[in-house]
Amino acid sequence: MDASRSPWRSLKYRSMRWWSVANFVSNAGTWMQLTVQNLLVLHITGSAAATGLSMSVQAAPALLMSLVGGAAVDRWPRKLTAAVSQALLGAVAFTTAVLVACGGLDLTVLMALAAVTGVIATVDGPACALLGNDLVPPEDVPSAIGVGSLVHSAGRLAGAALGGVTVAFLGTAAAYVANGVSFLFVASVIPFLRPAYGALRQAAPARRGSGAAATGTGTGRDTAADMTVRQGLMFFMRRPRLVALAGVTGISAVFGRNYTLTLAVLVTGPLAGDAGSFGTVSTVLAVGGIVGAVLGARLRRPSVRLVGMLAAAGALLQVVAGFSPSFAVLLVLVLPMAVVESVSDTAGKTVLQTDPPAHLRGRVLGVWGSVSTGWGLAGPPALGLLMELAGARGALVVGGLIIAGSIGAGFLLRGRREVTVPVLVREAAPGAGALGTAA
Repeated sequence: MDASRSPWRSLKYRSMRWWSVANFVSNAGTWMQLTVQNLLVLHITGSAAATGLSMSVQAAPALLMSLVGGAAVDRWPRKLTAAVSQALLGAVAFTTAVLVACGGLDLTVLMALAAVTGVIATVDGPACALLGNDLVPPEDVPSAIGVGSLVHSAGRLAGAALGGVTVAFLGTAAAYVANGVSFLFVASVIPFLRPAYGALRQAAPARRGSGAAATGTGTGRDTAADMTVRQGLMFFMRRPRLVALAGVTGISAVFGRNYTLTLAVLVTGPLAGDAGSFGTVSTVLAVGGIVGAVLGARLRRPSVRLVGMLAAAGALLQVVAGFSPSFAVLLVLVLPMAVVESVSDTAGKTVLQTDPPAHLRGRVLGVWGSVSTGWGLAGPPALGLLMELAGARGALVVGGLIIAGSIGAGFLLRGRREVTVPVLVREAAPGAGALGTAA
């Protein structure tokens, strides 16, 4: 295998290997806690609605404060920011463990802790994502992201399994303690990480009078303004490829990737399956996601065009899946659907995390955090309404056609805008060259 295309090439860097181990430990601890958290809310309140509310409270800060969190990541030293945010998340986990052990955790306190966790995560998410990219050269960032996806999946499986064992033998508080320890482990590893040779490092804060260097505008103004939330938002909105990436990812998330909803209804409804059948579908989706992460890690310089083509291909597979005559046919289609989705995700994350200049990446991820939370909250209700109107098959078919049609229209519009218009060159003086064109 060509070493430059190996999905594991990012692991040749020592710091990346340590970072992957730390992320596995952290993900395992997080999923250990999540495994018992919903049960804890149900135990305290006896209400499924309260369980859903606690999840929404933790997600809400990302919608409102991700821009601020991203600006903080750009302003502060990245390693310090990631280490402090991990330590704070550990402190929240330990606090929750103490309250659970002492019987002092009620719904109000639980919601407050969930909100605090959500606020910290608006800084921790972009800080850790960009810190991982700093450990490898730019061409190996797709490998780093793919490895990260695999680590996340492995941590999820390990954490869910350990969560059940921990609660059974040590109690609920122990799961929170374990999660707190995992955050502290990550915080202790971060100071020893070193960027790889040739890695894109975080730009130093701009000094007064160095605006041209920081922004490329050549205005020479005080570039303190370059560190504002507004500047990051304006960069995102004026960058067509990032707007296109947001459009492709958003419409795919709303109409094409809520398979836990659409396929659950399709399997247990028209295909007359049971919970075990959907469990099989979920397993195939997970396997496809892992395969896709490995394939995505082989990419070197993915583009928005590639993301769009993959999303359109996944949408067409979704349309075909909507017409599945049997459960066996559906299983055959689910695997490539998951693979395409996973490769597309890896390519999209790479573009998002490498396209902006270094001093703007935190804020660009902050913008992304806000918009992705928005479509994450809007997607399930919109898809649920579509299923009410068209059924499970209709939702898959119509949703897939909406995605593929929208992406196709975007490609056509982009192609028309890129048509080169010849520009007439002024006629030269007698004896000079003839009239020509400049493209």
